[in-house]
Amino acid sequence: MDLLAAYQPLLDLFLISAGFALSQYVVLRAGVFSIATAGLVSIGSYLAAILMTTYGVSIWLAAPAATLVGLAFGLLLSIPLARLRGPYQAIATLAFVQIMLALALYAEPLTGGAVGINNIPKQVSTLGLLFCVALTLYVLGSINRTRPGRIFDALRQDEGVAGSLGISIAFHHTLAFALSGAIAGLFGALQAGYIYSIVPHQYGFALVAGTLAAVILGGRRSIWGPVVGAAIMTVLPELARPLADNRLLLIGLLLVVMIVFLPQGVVDGLLQLRRRRRGQLEATSKATPTTTGGMRA
Repeated sequence: MDLLAAYQPLLDLFLISAGFALSQYVVLRAGVFSIATAGLVSIGSYLAAILMTTYGVSIWLAAPAATLVGLAFGLLLSIPLARLRGPYQAIATLAFVQIMLALALYAEPLTGGAVGINNIPKQVSTLGLLFCVALTLYVLGSINRTRPGRIFDALRQDEGVAGSLGISIAFHHTLAFALSGAIAGLFGALQAGYIYSIVPHQYGFALVAGTLAAVILGGRRSIWGPVVGAAIMTVLPELARPLADNRLLLIGLLLVVMIVFLPQGVVDGLLQLRRRRRGQLEATSKATPTTTGGMRA
């Protein structure tokens, strides 16, 4: 029990990071190069913090409100991005993150400016985080097994071919943005209800890079890829803690090595290796009777 209590904050951090990574995963799976998750998370966090500190609203009422607002911002964000592709989407969504960061800094009467919002009551437990991660995995897993999930895969692989088959590219990109915004808003609110205070720099480039790295490391096809990637990004800093100032260098080198040798991510790479070995075993088992029959003949 003492060991569990010692590592409980790390578990909670992993669960929150997994939620952020799942938000990023949705748009990347649909072939949208969006890095707007940090901006959407900031919207959910600040909304929940304001509702909890100013109006005394419970986190379990503030979180659904943040989810709906995040969904709405995801829909709005998809409108100007409908005509953009590739790196232009990345630049536009990065601009959105910077706009949200500037609003958090300069809308001081509402957000507290650089000081942020403090004395937020902690109303989020480990069980609550587990429930929200499990619910998100269930919803996304259900979507992946249905037609929208297969369309997301088609759009990621070849958008032109998917469009020629009559798939509405704009609609499914909008759907991906809406799902991403809802998940980001939810876990942004949960983060605000867990860490007592929020400040603008929490939602800057570090969150963008960390969330994107979690999806790339884990894989963007399997639903478990972002979860495993978030676990790696959570544990690596702890393992590299004795290296102090060189910790970031070690983490960067490990990321490069993993990307070079597992370009599809840990989960997707291992699943592909498993399918390849299974195919080889099936091919061998089919060839063996033929060889035996030939020897008997």
